[in-house]
Amino acid sequence: MTKQTLQVEGMSCQHCVISIEGALKEIGAAGKVNLASGTVDVEYEENRVSIEAVKEAIEEQGYDVV
Repeated sequence: MTKQTLQVEGMSCQHCVISIEGALKEIGAAGKVNLASGTVDVEYEENRVSIEAVKEAIEEQGYDVV
């Protein structure tokens, strides 16, 4: 299991949390959003999900991974 913390811009409310965590779950990853720090802690299996897919799933929800 790979763990990574991503800096994400544009998150501000509980809807953001639900949106991002749900999108990650759909692709087979797990995410924990921290609104205060503007980060998402992601866990995924590299042989099933790429970091590019993780970033794309977040960006498709309207947020910027920096």
